[in-house]
Amino acid sequence: MQLKFHKYQGTGNDFILVDNRQLIFPKNDTKLIALLCNRRFGVGADGLILLENDKMSDFKMVYFNSDGNESSMCGNGGRCIVAFAKELGLVENDATFNAVDGLHTASIQNNNVTLQMVDVTEVKSKPKSLFLNTGSPHHVQLVNDLQTLDVKTEGAKLRYGLYGKAGSNINFVQPINADTFEVRTYERGVEGETLSCGTGVTAVAIAMHHAQKTASDSITIKTLGGELKVSFQRNGKGYGQIKLSGPATLVYKGEISC
Repeated sequence: MQLKFHKYQGTGNDFILVDNRQLIFPKNDTKLIALLCNRRFGVGADGLILLENDKMSDFKMVYFNSDGNESSMCGNGGRCIVAFAKELGLVENDATFNAVDGLHTASIQNNNVTLQMVDVTEVKSKPKSLFLNTGSPHHVQLVNDLQTLDVKTEGAKLRYGLYGKAGSNINFVQPINADTFEVRTYERGVEGETLSCGTGVTAVAIAMHHAQKTASDSITIKTLGGELKVSFQRNGKGYGQIKLSGPATLVYKGEISC
Protein backbone atom coordinates (compact mmCIF):
# COMPACT_ATOMS: atom_id res chain seq x y z
CA MET A 1 0.00 0.00 0.00
CA GLN A 2 1.16 3.51 -0.86
CA LEU A 3 0.06 5.63 2.09
CA LYS A 4 -0.30 9.39 1.70
CA PHE A 5 0.28 11.31 4.93
CA HIS A 6 0.86 14.76 6.42
CA LYS A 7 3.33 15.36 9.24
CA TYR A 8 2.32 17.99 11.81
CA GLN A 9 3.84 19.21 15.05
CA GLY A 10 2.48 21.21 17.97
CA THR A 11 5.27 22.58 20.21
CA GLY A 12 7.46 19.66 19.19
CA ASN A 13 4.82 16.98 19.78
CA ASP A 14 4.72 15.42 16.29
CA PHE A 15 2.12 13.31 14.53
CA ILE A 16 1.43 11.45 11.31
CA LEU A 17 -1.97 12.60 9.99
CA VAL A 18 -3.89 10.39 7.55
CA ASP A 19 -7.12 11.20 5.71
CA ASN A 20 -9.08 8.01 6.38
CA ARG A 21 -12.52 9.12 5.23
CA GLN A 22 -12.52 6.22 2.76
CA LEU A 23 -11.57 3.78 5.57
CA ILE A 24 -8.52 2.49 3.73
CA PHE A 25 -6.17 2.39 6.73
CA PRO A 26 -5.78 -0.97 8.59
CA LYS A 27 -6.52 0.32 12.12
CA ASN A 28 -5.98 -3.06 13.79
CA ASP A 29 -2.43 -3.40 12.48
CA THR A 30 -0.53 -2.23 15.57
CA LYS A 31 2.81 -3.34 14.07
CA LEU A 32 2.28 -1.14 11.03
CA ILE A 33 1.36 1.89 13.15
CA ALA A 34 4.41 1.37 15.37
CA LEU A 35 6.60 1.02 12.25
CA LEU A 36 5.27 4.24 10.74
CA CYS A 37 5.96 6.07 14.02
CA ASN A 38 9.47 4.62 14.27
CA ARG A 39 12.06 7.35 13.76
CA ARG A 40 14.56 5.07 12.02
CA PHE A 41 12.41 2.74 9.93
CA GLY A 42 9.27 4.84 9.32
CA VAL A 43 8.12 8.44 9.12
CA GLY A 44 8.78 9.02 12.81
CA ALA A 45 6.27 10.52 15.24
CA ASP A 46 4.91 10.54 18.79
CA GLY A 47 1.62 9.22 17.41
CA LEU A 48 -0.56 8.57 14.38
CA ILE A 49 -3.95 10.22 13.86
CA LEU A 50 -6.72 9.23 11.46
CA LEU A 51 -9.28 11.76 10.25
CA GLU A 52 -12.60 10.04 9.54
CA ASN A 53 -16.18 11.00 8.67
CA ASP A 54 -18.56 11.66 11.55
CA LYS A 55 -22.34 12.10 11.45
CA MET A 56 -22.43 14.46 14.45
CA SER A 57 -19.55 16.80 13.63
CA ASP A 58 -17.07 17.97 11.00
CA PHE A 59 -14.89 14.88 11.44
CA LYS A 60 -13.76 12.17 13.83
CA MET A 61 -10.30 11.88 15.39
CA VAL A 62 -8.82 8.41 16.00
CA TYR A 63 -5.51 8.56 17.88
CA PHE A 64 -2.79 5.92 18.25
CA ASN A 65 0.31 6.12 20.42
CA SER A 66 3.68 5.38 18.83
CA ASP A 67 3.53 1.82 20.23
CA GLY A 68 0.65 1.17 17.81
CA ASN A 69 -2.19 1.05 20.33
CA GLU A 70 -5.26 3.25 20.20
CA SER A 71 -5.13 5.65 23.11
CA SER A 72 -6.97 8.29 25.10
CA MET A 73 -7.28 11.93 24.06
CA CYS A 74 -4.24 13.84 22.83
CA GLY A 75 -4.48 17.63 23.18
CA ASN A 76 -1.69 18.61 20.81
CA GLY A 77 -2.90 15.96 18.38
CA GLY A 78 -6.37 17.48 18.59
CA ARG A 79 -4.96 20.87 17.70
CA CYS A 80 -2.97 19.38 14.81
CA ILE A 81 -5.95 17.54 13.32
CA VAL A 82 -7.88 20.82 13.24
CA ALA A 83 -5.05 22.37 11.20
CA PHE A 84 -5.07 19.25 8.99
CA ALA A 85 -8.85 19.53 8.47
CA LYS A 86 -8.39 23.13 7.37
CA GLU A 87 -5.65 22.04 4.96
CA LEU A 88 -8.11 19.51 3.49
CA GLY A 89 -10.78 22.21 3.14
CA LEU A 90 -13.16 20.57 5.62
CA VAL A 91 -13.30 23.57 7.95
CA GLU A 92 -12.39 27.24 7.85
CA ASN A 93 -11.85 29.08 11.14
CA ASP A 94 -14.00 26.93 13.44
CA ALA A 95 -14.36 23.18 13.87
CA THR A 96 -16.27 20.60 15.84
CA PHE A 97 -15.00 17.04 16.02
CA ASN A 98 -15.52 13.80 17.88
CA ALA A 99 -12.71 12.09 19.78
CA VAL A 100 -12.49 9.19 22.19
CA ASP A 101 -13.45 11.48 25.10
CA GLY A 102 -16.38 13.12 23.31
CA LEU A 103 -17.13 16.24 21.30
CA HIS A 104 -14.61 19.08 20.99
CA THR A 105 -14.84 22.56 19.51
CA ALA A 106 -11.86 24.49 18.19
CA SER A 107 -10.88 27.66 16.39
CA ILE A 108 -7.89 28.30 14.15
CA GLN A 109 -6.18 31.55 13.20
CA ASN A 110 -3.05 31.32 11.08
CA ASN A 111 -1.05 28.52 12.74
CA ASN A 112 -2.59 28.98 16.18
CA VAL A 113 -5.28 26.52 17.27
CA THR A 114 -7.42 26.90 20.39
CA LEU A 115 -9.05 23.64 21.48
CA GLN A 116 -11.78 23.26 24.08
CA MET A 117 -10.97 20.34 26.36
CA VAL A 118 -13.33 18.17 28.41
CA ASP A 119 -14.42 19.39 31.82
CA VAL A 120 -12.45 18.20 34.84
CA THR A 121 -14.79 17.02 37.57
CA GLU A 122 -12.22 16.06 40.20
CA VAL A 123 -8.62 16.70 41.20
CA LYS A 124 -7.24 14.06 43.57
CA SER A 125 -4.59 15.14 46.06
CA LYS A 126 -1.83 12.66 46.89
CA PRO A 127 0.98 13.08 49.47
CA LYS A 128 3.46 14.54 46.95
CA SER A 129 1.37 15.01 43.83
CA LEU A 130 -2.04 15.53 42.26
CA PHE A 131 -3.96 13.33 39.82
CA LEU A 132 -6.62 14.33 37.31
CA ASN A 133 -8.05 13.33 33.94
CA THR A 134 -8.05 15.91 31.14
CA GLY A 135 -9.07 13.38 28.48
CA SER A 136 -6.03 11.33 29.50
CA PRO A 137 -4.85 10.48 33.04
CA HIS A 138 -2.13 12.73 34.47
CA HIS A 139 0.09 12.69 37.54
CA VAL A 140 1.37 16.20 38.40
CA GLN A 141 4.34 16.62 40.73
CA LEU A 142 6.31 19.71 41.76
CA VAL A 143 10.12 19.42 41.65
CA ASN A 144 13.08 21.72 42.31
CA ASP A 145 15.50 20.22 39.77
CA LEU A 146 13.49 20.14 36.54
CA GLN A 147 16.41 20.97 34.24
CA THR A 148 18.59 18.09 35.45
CA LEU A 149 15.85 15.57 36.26
CA ASP A 150 16.05 12.18 34.51
CA VAL A 151 12.46 12.30 33.29
CA LYS A 152 12.51 8.94 31.49
CA THR A 153 13.80 7.01 34.51
CA GLU A 154 11.77 8.80 37.17
CA GLY A 155 8.68 8.95 34.98
CA ALA A 156 8.81 5.22 34.27
CA LYS A 157 9.08 4.45 37.99
CA LEU A 158 5.84 6.32 38.69
CA ARG A 159 4.06 5.27 35.49
CA TYR A 160 4.43 1.57 36.34
CA GLY A 161 5.10 1.54 40.08
CA LEU A 162 2.33 3.86 41.20
CA TYR A 163 -0.32 3.33 38.51
CA GLY A 164 0.14 -0.30 37.48
CA LYS A 165 -0.39 -1.77 34.02
CA ALA A 166 -2.89 0.87 32.84
CA GLY A 167 -0.41 3.56 33.83
CA SER A 168 -0.60 7.33 33.79
CA ASN A 169 1.24 10.16 32.10
CA ILE A 170 3.72 11.78 34.49
CA ASN A 171 4.31 15.54 34.63
CA PHE A 172 7.15 17.18 36.55
CA VAL A 173 6.57 20.90 37.21
CA GLN A 174 8.57 23.89 38.37
CA PRO A 175 7.10 27.42 38.89
CA ILE A 176 8.61 30.35 36.98
CA ASN A 177 6.35 33.14 38.23
CA ALA A 178 2.78 33.71 39.45
CA ASP A 179 1.10 32.51 36.24
CA THR A 180 3.87 30.68 34.37
CA PHE A 181 5.12 27.13 34.91
CA GLU A 182 7.66 24.88 33.24
CA VAL A 183 6.87 21.20 32.67
CA ARG A 184 8.51 18.05 31.39
CA THR A 185 6.33 15.03 30.64
CA TYR A 186 6.76 11.28 30.47
CA GLU A 187 4.06 9.90 28.16
CA ARG A 188 2.68 6.40 28.44
CA GLY A 189 2.45 4.71 25.03
CA VAL A 190 5.52 6.63 23.93
CA GLU A 191 7.27 5.29 27.05
CA GLY A 192 9.59 8.23 27.25
CA GLU A 193 9.76 12.00 27.39
CA THR A 194 8.08 14.06 24.68
CA LEU A 195 8.80 17.68 23.85
CA SER A 196 5.23 18.62 24.77
CA CYS A 197 1.93 17.05 25.87
CA GLY A 198 -1.33 18.96 25.43
CA THR A 199 -3.45 17.08 27.96
CA GLY A 200 -0.45 17.19 30.31
CA VAL A 201 -0.06 20.95 29.99
CA THR A 202 -3.79 21.29 30.65
CA ALA A 203 -3.52 19.06 33.72
CA VAL A 204 -0.58 21.05 35.08
CA ALA A 205 -2.38 24.39 34.76
CA ILE A 206 -5.47 23.11 36.57
CA ALA A 207 -3.46 21.24 39.21
CA MET A 208 -1.42 24.35 40.03
CA HIS A 209 -4.61 26.38 40.44
CA HIS A 210 -6.20 23.67 42.57
CA ALA A 211 -3.07 23.53 44.77
CA GLN A 212 -3.19 27.33 45.14
CA LYS A 213 0.19 27.75 43.47
CA THR A 214 -1.46 30.35 41.23
CA ALA A 215 -4.58 32.50 41.44
CA SER A 216 -4.74 33.06 37.69
CA ASP A 217 -7.28 31.36 35.41
CA SER A 218 -5.07 31.96 32.36
CA ILE A 219 -1.72 30.23 32.59
CA THR A 220 1.37 29.96 30.40
CA ILE A 221 3.12 26.60 30.32
CA LYS A 222 6.65 26.27 28.96
CA THR A 223 7.57 22.89 27.47
CA LEU A 224 10.77 21.73 25.79
CA GLY A 225 9.04 22.34 22.45
CA GLY A 226 7.58 25.78 23.15
CA GLU A 227 4.82 27.65 24.97
CA LEU A 228 1.15 26.77 25.36
CA LYS A 229 -1.66 28.73 27.01
CA VAL A 230 -4.40 27.20 29.19
CA SER A 231 -7.49 29.07 30.38
CA PHE A 232 -10.40 27.75 32.45
CA GLN A 233 -13.22 28.56 34.85
CA ARG A 234 -13.58 27.13 38.34
CA ASN A 235 -16.85 25.22 38.58
CA GLY A 236 -17.52 24.10 42.15
CA LYS A 237 -14.99 21.36 42.85
CA GLY A 238 -14.17 21.00 39.17
CA TYR A 239 -13.19 23.09 36.15
CA GLY A 240 -14.97 23.98 32.91
CA GLN A 241 -14.51 26.10 29.79
CA ILE A 242 -10.99 24.67 29.55
CA LYS A 243 -9.10 25.87 26.48
CA LEU A 244 -5.67 24.85 25.22
CA SER A 245 -4.03 27.23 22.76
CA GLY A 246 -0.81 27.16 20.77
CA PRO A 247 0.78 26.57 17.37
CA ALA A 248 0.01 23.60 15.11
CA THR A 249 2.27 23.48 12.07
CA LEU A 250 2.53 21.40 8.91
CA VAL A 251 6.07 20.00 8.68
CA TYR A 252 5.76 18.15 5.37
CA LYS A 253 3.53 15.81 3.38
CA GLY A 254 4.53 12.66 1.57
CA GLU A 255 3.88 9.07 0.60
CA ILE A 256 5.33 5.90 2.08
CA SER A 257 5.22 2.24 1.03
CA CYS A 258 3.84 0.02 3.75
